[in-house]
Amino acid sequence: MQLSDFDYELPDDLIAQQPLEDREASRMMTVDRASGAVNDRRFSDFSQMLRPGDVLVLNNTRVFPARLLGRSETGANVEVFLIREIGGSVWEALARPARRLPIGKRIVFNEDLTAEVVEKTGDGKVMVRFESARDLEKVFDEIGKTPLPPYIKRDHETTDSDRARYQTVFAKIRGSIAAPTAGLHFTDEVITAISARGVKIVEITLHVGYGTFEPVRVKDISQHRVSSEQYEIGDIAAEALNNAIRDKGRIIAVGTTTTRALESCISKNGEFVIGRSMADLTITPGYQFKAVSSLLTNFHLPKSSLLILVSTFAGRQLIMKAYEHAVAERYRFYSYGDCMFIV
Repeated sequence: MQLSDFDYELPDDLIAQQPLEDREASRMMTVDRASGAVNDRRFSDFSQMLRPGDVLVLNNTRVFPARLLGRSETGANVEVFLIREIGGSVWEALARPARRLPIGKRIVFNEDLTAEVVEKTGDGKVMVRFESARDLEKVFDEIGKTPLPPYIKRDHETTDSDRARYQTVFAKIRGSIAAPTAGLHFTDEVITAISARGVKIVEITLHVGYGTFEPVRVKDISQHRVSSEQYEIGDIAAEALNNAIRDKGRIIAVGTTTTRALESCISKNGEFVIGRSMADLTITPGYQFKAVSSLLTNFHLPKSSLLILVSTFAGRQLIMKAYEHAVAERYRFYSYGDCMFIV
């Protein structure tokens, strides 16, 4: 299929610029794959749509403040967006303006942190070696900014409120440069209500990296490859998931990142494997899902790998119909927006 098959028109004013005050107050569209029905509900109804024996899977990754603002030796403003740690204080990063950062260029962030460009890898990416007398993780936490997506445009910088709201209430394991946004709707009260219905809630970890939101640069989507992301599944989660497979229960993934991890860690014989590995799966039409029965997800950008994944799960025509409905009914889109539950 062509990338153009996954395009749609979205008015700018439907892109959510701020989170709702109440996480669970989001709207939730329900999409039934069997009947093709699309209905409007509230996320506060989500627990009522689950049943005993379901396994709900959450991604417990934690976002770290990956956006660093500094100056070059000549005084020019520089933004470094951390992508992944290579080792030895070297990180792969997106830099702006990359064209003004040749190899050997030094960047000063504050008195505790400087960096040197050691390699340029194309598409605005660079390798930088950080220098600090202090623990780098602590320095990043102190001076880094919440890595909000570029479609969130404000007249001011990110705030302490963003640090809290661009994070799920169940976030534990540090490592993501973007939030698993379907999880942003949950509160402790919602989780308690779900558990009370006899639903098994388990956590896995997939650290959201650049691959999740990297633009698709090919016309033929079969040629696109999503960059690998690290995931981990423990024994408790694996046991619950394997029991669900055996008992033909529903496995409900909260988010496309959770979906990618689950589909990556199920073996050819249909069992979930304990351990840590890299999710290198790219899900495009024709892929047969082996693990996930239902999916809770936010609304995604046109022509994105995430929209392609969701369309593969539910069918392109149904999803494009659902998106057309969402635009007509003025749902809020993207990270801080509303969600859909696909059953």
